[in-house]
Amino acid sequence: MTIFRNATVVEFDPPRIREGMDVVVEGDSIAAVETGGGTPGAETRVIDLHGKILMPGLVNSHTHYYSALARGIIADLGPMPDFVSILKQLWWRLDQAIDLDILYYSGLTASLDAIRCGATAVIDHNAAANVIEGSLGTLKRAYETAGLRGATCYEVTDRYGLEGMHAGVAENIAFAEAIDAERAAEKSPLVEGYIGGHAPCTIPDEGLRLIADACERTGRGIHIHLAEDRWDVSHSHITYGTELIPRLDSFGLVNDKSMLIHGVFLDAQEIKTINDRDAFLVHNSRSNMNNGVGYNQRLPELRNLALGSDGIGGDMFTEMQTAFFKHRDGGGPLQPDAFLRALAAGNRVLERTFHRPFGRVEAGYPADLVVADYTPPTPLRPENIAGHLVFGMGSGIVESVMIAGKMVMDERRFPVDIDGIYREARGQAERLWQRMNEVTP
Repeated sequence: MTIFRNATVVEFDPPRIREGMDVVVEGDSIAAVETGGGTPGAETRVIDLHGKILMPGLVNSHTHYYSALARGIIADLGPMPDFVSILKQLWWRLDQAIDLDILYYSGLTASLDAIRCGATAVIDHNAAANVIEGSLGTLKRAYETAGLRGATCYEVTDRYGLEGMHAGVAENIAFAEAIDAERAAEKSPLVEGYIGGHAPCTIPDEGLRLIADACERTGRGIHIHLAEDRWDVSHSHITYGTELIPRLDSFGLVNDKSMLIHGVFLDAQEIKTINDRDAFLVHNSRSNMNNGVGYNQRLPELRNLALGSDGIGGDMFTEMQTAFFKHRDGGGPLQPDAFLRALAAGNRVLERTFHRPFGRVEAGYPADLVVADYTPPTPLRPENIAGHLVFGMGSGIVESVMIAGKMVMDERRFPVDIDGIYREARGQAERLWQRMNEVTP
């Protein structure tokens, strides 16, 4: 048992603040939230927060843990004047250069980075063209070593032939069924699965049929990029004579389990279909800016909007702030509270993924909690939490993180050998960069 005493409990959606609360954690869940709650036993840890913030963990609703070792990359990359050339010269060469050791340390360091920034869960999207089988299990092992909650999938694509496309589908199914076996054994999996797809421009109709069958077989939803660049839209028009969302919808792939990523160039009717089907669209502001693909002007029209980093680190404070400032810079009407709701919506994604409630500090909710040391210079109230997150808070306030009832970072210290992990990761990054030089774009 762990008891957090004298906490200022802050929640995001709906905004709520409660001061002087005691939060009792038993097992992987919150047992009670009250004043003067919990009677310490012999093995109880009591943590007096002295008024510090205790809040639900943040969620990164779309990321790429296979790409974490690309930071500061030194490789012989060709010219990258547009988005398609960025994919060919950088990311598609990187995914062919990955092996399971590289993938493990990429996933592990990314997990630690997320925790350090106050994220307790991520929705990941994997690519590793030459080690498809077993790649999701390798990432699962990385998450579990760090103690991070997550969901992952393999991106189905025909980039490396139909055999590779079928192998990607098989890996998604095998991983989902392994998770089901854990649950049947009365374990509580820390990691879940989706059925991944790269983007409609690299998935032929046969691939979408396979993905749809895999979703039906496993009960999972699709996790796919679309309309990130105008090329994806043009390709759909030229090759299939239709818009992207109608094409996916014709295979039954737009529903309340769907995670649709980017959507920068979707039209009004496509947004309406997404809303009608209760699907999620995940906005990745920093990634879109980095790739120069344009800006999603239809964010205010979305019913289910969440935020992701698309592999640009694990700092969701910065992701939310950038999303807000980019929106305002473009003359958008949304205020900070809309982006706070989008950040908090990651917990609704988790609810659909893990089939239990998330995102509140209440009895029965998972003990995915963040201790934050933030002294506001102005009053912190429910109606201005969003303003504090946008204009004052940052990942530097994160002091401790608990996931599923376990302290995975305690007063900024990890229970794993950080120095050894990062030393090994640097060596794996060197190998990755060298292997990339051997891949022909």
